Amino acid sequence: MKLNWGTGIAILYIGFVAMILVLVVMSTNQKIDLVTDNYYAEELRFQDKINKTKRAKALEDPLKWEVNETGILIHYPKSFSEKNLTGKVNLYCPSDDSKDLSFEVNSTNNIQFVPSSKIPEGRYHLQIDWKNGDETYWNEDLIVINKNL
Repeated sequence: MKLNWGTGIAILYIGFVAMILVLVVMSTNQKIDLVTDNYYAEELRFQDKINKTKRAKALEDPLKWEVNETGILIHYPKSFSEKNLTGKVNLYCPSDDSKDLSFEVNSTNNIQFVPSSKIPEGRYHLQIDWKNGDETYWNEDLIVINKNL
């Protein structure tokens, strides 16, 4: 069977259209997780976050944390009264928003422990938005939870 040039061009166009349709279907099925659903409102509060970060860095006894196979240990400044400590500890997973977690600041002897049994394995942005009395602070870091250590 011999094909003429018109048939070849038609096959080429049909192949191109099929490839574009496959790419459109693949792109609509792609899951895209945003950092937050209300992105614009968060952007308006960004300067407040910068101010909180500066206050946190200026502390004489800064907030510290350590990650090990048992969990996350957060050390609040010893100079602060633990009954005045409030806020939230957020774990934001960039690759899967279903892994995002949030905990209230709840310390004993200015130490808070978040067990790894409550946290799925993965890479997280640890975001601590905390308050001592009237002063607000913000700390964040990139952490990895790996239970196979």
